[in-house]
Amino acid sequence: MLRIYGSELCPDCIRCKQDLDASNIEYEYIDINLSLRDLKGFLKLRDSLPVFDHVRELGQIGIPTLIAEDGTVFLDWAGYLEGKNIPVSHAESVQGAACSLDGKGC
Repeated sequence: MLRIYGSELCPDCIRCKQDLDASNIEYEYIDINLSLRDLKGFLKLRDSLPVFDHVRELGQIGIPTLIAEDGTVFLDWAGYLEGKNIPVSHAESVQGAACSLDGKGC
């Protein structure tokens, strides 16, 4: 099953969940704001994997983070759905809706 690290405070995470739900894709959602243990688990991934290099350079959080059953970690839920020929309906960002300080991403 797909695992997602995210936050209900993050507009990108909300859109990701909406798309996955609309596509009936089963997933486990881990809200990093609800548990210090889950936050620490996410930070361990984020601070050690190369997939997050660009995110760290930009000072972003790196959510939503998706982990496939085979352990592959990726940040592009829209690309994941498109790769499965599933339409993406919620991937467009709402102007100014972002988690980062510069308003350009999460």
